Amino acid sequence: MFALMSLWSRLSDVLARLPLVDSVTPILDRIVEAVRSSLGADARRQVAFTVSMIALSAKMAKADGVVTEDEVSVVKRLFEVPDDERRNVARLFNLAKQDVAGFEAYAHKILALHAEEPQLLEDIVDGLFVIAKADGIVHDRELAFLERVAEIFQVAPQTFVRIQARHVRVGDFDPYLVLGIPRGSSPDEVKTAYRRLATEHHPDRLVARGVPAECIRLATDRMASLNKAYTLITRGVPA
Repeated sequence: MFALMSLWSRLSDVLARLPLVDSVTPILDRIVEAVRSSLGADARRQVAFTVSMIALSAKMAKADGVVTEDEVSVVKRLFEVPDDERRNVARLFNLAKQDVAGFEAYAHKILALHAEEPQLLEDIVDGLFVIAKADGIVHDRELAFLERVAEIFQVAPQTFVRIQARHVRVGDFDPYLVLGIPRGSSPDEVKTAYRRLATEHHPDRLVARGVPAECIRLATDRMASLNKAYTLITRGVPA
């Protein structure tokens, strides 16, 4: 696991390597090439995840037509960003937002970057939900954006619905949907599903597959949702 500053130092190094003369090549292509050529496997996965999240969150903000005044605050919903790295995060956010390439092109490039890591692609969709709901609601355009990104990432529809259920309340909160089990499941089935998901989404598991430790919000958000669902089913506590 990297120290707190390490991830952002590596990201800064990647940004510093970007060629300034080639303005035709989409920015994400240049970033991907810099990541591939300058980092080892573990560092590459963590920086690639971070770049993917920042770039797609910028595209999501643009697609929704509403960009927060402090753009770095959008990313800080998900990551721990040191104050002295805010400028680099803002630079990447703005480069992605201003790039003429559409979000679908970005999503396809990110799919190629994480082609052998389907769970990491689900993590990216999950993280985008955290950012989308930062203002208290996931707007229709944001949801359409997320649905299309998930489709490009080849996330199964039922998996997307389960991710959505952790973040978006449509009618009553459905704890069975969050745990991915049918209504009427036995207590043992509920416990088994909960334990499996809790293990799968433990912070150490996320870090092992490439989610940076600085992205702690993703793990805490998931566990809060899983715990709530489990409590609702086993104790009958109101949502």
